[in-house]
Amino acid sequence: MNPKRSKMNRIAGRNPLSRPSFTLGIEEEYMVLDPATYGLKSHVNLELLSRGKILLHENIKPEMHGSMLEIGTDICKDITQARFEITKIRSIVAHLAKQSGLVIGASSTHPFSRWEEQEIYPDERYYTVVKDMQILARSLLIFGMHIHVGIEDRETQIQLMNEVRYFLPHILALTTSSPFWEGTDTGLKSFRSKIFERFPRTNMPDFFGSWEEYSSFVDLLVRTNCIDNAKKIWWDVRPHPNFPTLEIRICDIPMRIDETIAIVALVQAIIAKLFSLYEKNLSFRLYRSSLVMENKWRAVRYGLDGKMIDFGKQAEVPTRDLILELLHFVDDVVDDLGSRKEINYIYTMLERGTGADRQLRVFEETGSMEAVAEYIHRETNMGLFDDVSQFLPELHRPSQETLDEKNTSLS
Repeated sequence: MNPKRSKMNRIAGRNPLSRPSFTLGIEEEYMVLDPATYGLKSHVNLELLSRGKILLHENIKPEMHGSMLEIGTDICKDITQARFEITKIRSIVAHLAKQSGLVIGASSTHPFSRWEEQEIYPDERYYTVVKDMQILARSLLIFGMHIHVGIEDRETQIQLMNEVRYFLPHILALTTSSPFWEGTDTGLKSFRSKIFERFPRTNMPDFFGSWEEYSSFVDLLVRTNCIDNAKKIWWDVRPHPNFPTLEIRICDIPMRIDETIAIVALVQAIIAKLFSLYEKNLSFRLYRSSLVMENKWRAVRYGLDGKMIDFGKQAEVPTRDLILELLHFVDDVVDDLGSRKEINYIYTMLERGTGADRQLRVFEETGSMEAVAEYIHRETNMGLFDDVSQFLPELHRPSQETLDEKNTSLS
């Protein structure tokens, strides 16, 4: 993982860079479950969403399927605030679900529920998506996590997006939580990734030489009626069209809050490390997307238990060893970010295995998909607040701009 001096940066002779804020935002998509069967259950007629909007406003919204909810934190200045925010919101949603006779789960596929039986949320936006994408949209019964890192300069966003691509399979390997699909052991650790690949404009982006080049690419897609806005680009990493953030979208959703926060802290540290090189006219070596996709496939198939390619060494290396090397790579920025405690939980994840590993162990022990779904629910509630009433006074009304943004998004 040795950085090299970037030819483009040496030629450019750019002005000194201002340090990004590296603020954080987290989006998570939750399953809504029947507590009797632990199958997916629609919340559409049960007031869960309306109650959630009264309390959480822009921090909660429906997704395309009626058995899914999406939440998002406010902008968090550091990992400590991010932990508090995601724990608070997940706790409130779990509380509201219980009031509606439901429970929630965090996993990127449901072990046995079928997409054919799920209700589409009654909203014109989703009907339009289904009309456009047909069965691809109907069958998109997957749940993910997106991480936003504040990078205010658009040119810097593009350069760091180019470099962070190399590390995305490592992040996916750590977050895998979707081994089952409609009652079947798929043999993959992240089946969600393969389902999502059916959509256009997914997977790993190409290298872009500048923000201008990226903008021209987006403009071309809009002019030729491929998309109507840049939010229809669903790559594993993208510059957010409306917010000053780089958005990491490759993750399965971890079951536990501790896992979510460890991954968010690691992503923040990787981007901060890459920026520390970038401001010195150094960069991480850029690789073709087709090569990075070889490592993504290995993460999808094996999670932490396989090998990935170290392209610098041009050799296969156990994935766990590469994760340890990655932790060493970012170590010198961790204390400045105040996230050492959170990142240290990665070592626990390496020992315990990912959500996919643990779900598979439960199925091995019980032979029951229902037991797996119940386990997902239990893990999702680990570390939540028992009493959410203390947080209600601080919840605020959203700005109209934020509401408009949420209402036009399709994650």
